[in-house]
This record gives sequence, C-alpha cells and structure tokens, in this order.
Amino acid sequence: MVTRDTDVELSGNSLDGTRIVLGVTGGIAAVETVKLARELRRHGAELTVIMTPSSQRIITPLAVRWASQAEVITDWDGDLTALDVADAVLVAPATRDVMASHLHGLQHGPLMMALSVARSRGTPIMMVPSMHQDLANDVVTEEIVHQLRNQGIVIHWGPNEEGKQKTPDASTICAHLCHQINSNKKNRRSVVITLGATSSPIDDIRHVQNTSSGKTGWGIAEHLHRHGHDVTCVAGITTTQPPSWLPLVIHAPKPAQMLKECKALSNDGIDAWVHAAAVLDYVVGAPAEGKIASQQGTLSLDLVESPKHIKELQDDCKESVRIGFKLESGIKQKDLIYRAVAQIETSGMTAVVANRLEDLDDPSKPRGYLVDSLGAHFVLNSSADLHDALMTLIERGPGE
Repeated sequence: MVTRDTDVELSGNSLDGTRIVLGVTGGIAAVETVKLARELRRHGAELTVIMTPSSQRIITPLAVRWASQAEVITDWDGDLTALDVADAVLVAPATRDVMASHLHGLQHGPLMMALSVARSRGTPIMMVPSMHQDLANDVVTEEIVHQLRNQGIVIHWGPNEEGKQKTPDASTICAHLCHQINSNKKNRRSVVITLGATSSPIDDIRHVQNTSSGKTGWGIAEHLHRHGHDVTCVAGITTTQPPSWLPLVIHAPKPAQMLKECKALSNDGIDAWVHAAAVLDYVVGAPAEGKIASQQGTLSLDLVESPKHIKELQDDCKESVRIGFKLESGIKQKDLIYRAVAQIETSGMTAVVANRLEDLDDPSKPRGYLVDSLGAHFVLNSSADLHDALMTLIERGPGE
C-alpha cells in the first residue's frame, strides 16, 4: 500500500533487483527526470543518479532525490561505489557533448567516469538524445551516434516534434531499457502472439465479428518484451491499443489473413506461440460484392466452418512451445478442464489457459486456469500470475 508521496506502486517486475545508474545531462528534457526515475522504480529498479552541473540549472538535485529515493551524485566527492555493481547505465537526456566526450574518453565529471567503467566492463549503456533537429541532422552527430552504436551502446531517439528531436515518454524509455538489460539473460525466446478479434465480410460494407479487446494479448506481449524476449504480435481487431514501443505488430483482421501470417512466421524458427486471438469459428461463405440494399426484408447468411488455427499450425509448430486459450460458458470447472485437455491432445498444445465467460467480470473469480497435458491445472488469480506462468513455460522450452 502506498503510504508516502515518495512511494510508487509496482506495475511490473522486469527490473527487480536491477541496479541502474541514471545520468542526467543539461538538455531541457532533464525536467522529465522525476517521471523517469519513478517509472524505473515502478518496475523494481534500484537507482543511483549522477547529475552534470548543467543539468542542475534545469532541475534541482533535491527534486531528483525525492523521485529516485537514491543517492544523487553531483561532483567527485559523491559516493561512486555504485559503479562497481551497476547492471546498466541510462543517460537521459543525453546531450551531444556528453555523447562525444564518452566516445573520445574524456573524464570531466563522475558521469563520464561511470560511462567509462561501464564500457570497460561490458555493462549495458543506453543513451536517449535530446536536441534541436538541425543538430541531430548534423553529419558530426550522425558519426558520433554511428560509432557509439558500433561499441554496443543503444541510442534511442524520440519523436521529431516542433523542430526538435524530443525524448520519448518515461514508459517508453523504461520499456526499452528493460528489454536491453534482460535480452542478455539465458533462455530468451522468439515468440509469436496472436490476439484480438477477427471478422468476415457480409458485403463490402458490413461484416460479422466476434468480441475481443486484445487487452490480454497486449499485456502478455508487453511483459515478454520487457523481459528480453523477441516478440511478434499478429493482431486482429482490437479496442485497446498496444504500447507504441512494441517492435513488430502485424495486422491481420480476417481469419484467413491471420493464418497466412502465422504460416509465414513459422518458417522463421519461432520458439513459442501464444494463441490468444479470438478466431471466428464460422465465416460468411459467399460475401456479396458492393453493398446489399437496405430494407429488403430478412437477410439469411450462409455461414461455413472456418479452419481452426491451432490445428492448422500443428505440424508447422511442432517443435515449439504452444499455449492456447479456451473460453467456455455454462459449464462446471471440471468440464472446463476436461475440454482444455482435449484441446491440448487434438492440437498438439503445450498448455491451455481456460476461462469461463461468466467469470471474466467477477473479481472474486480466478483470472483463469493453466492446464497442462496431464490435466493438472493451476489457478491464475491475476494478470500478473498469467504473465509469469506463460513466461515460465516459454523459457523452459518444449518438452520440459
């Protein structure tokens, strides 16, 4: 429970126990340091902050200390022991002067020392530049960025707005840093997640569609990406928007399109599949061309059975972890589990997340049940439980 204004509510665990040195330089975007420090803490980071003299003219060390609840180093007399145990160095905003100084090994302050120590030890470094667009487009800036990237440093540019290369929002910076740090861990996988609803045209204007917001799929994708996995989303129609920083989202609103995209991706050696999309069981057999005239009385539609994607992909994905979703209504829990096991057996799944429709909006009911091929099932009380359980299965790999 949050009891003080310095506390934050945890919204993820992708930086649990991670020690980050946050460098703040003299760009005007330094005013966003309070938001960034608190966002990093929301995901479990432990911070040490180093502020350059120019940054202190924009934001005070007192404000940064409040936001970070950590040591704020402003000069050489600060406690630099954190450099010995840092898991990553994040410089946001990063001026061109600091970027060039690091490239050439200059040591005019504790931040430059922190960057040199990180470079010598292979500690991950991310820099988030903020500058006028003319300066960003300068060939010298381009060469500095090119050489830093050749050294393995991640340079993350924000949006170009009002003639300036601005810094991204705190959530975006944090997500990219999470991915950079965690992608070096063992058992990182390439994962495809299908999500959202699908539709089938009645004519060129109307369509039939099932219901799915896409929220569950986006949440799984965000969690896996922050933990360093290589995530591709194949998205149908969604009413919730994905995080802007997800690297690859393929839009496929029709069942046949979604299946085609998945078939193509299966040639890329995907390690794990999460089939969270609500794929139509029946589609319109013969869509009309143009627009069917209105006020013509009763309209009958010929609906034909649509291929089951998890079954169609069984042979293509047999060497991968495969996790499906099973939504039923009006049945007992034991029957829900039985049907989930049947889906595992008939479609070659690793596990299935089973839900009952009537439980979804009831906070007293579990988020779902994770069912394996032996019929063992585990209660998932929250979305966090769901995310962690799926990630565990994915990291274990097939047959484990």
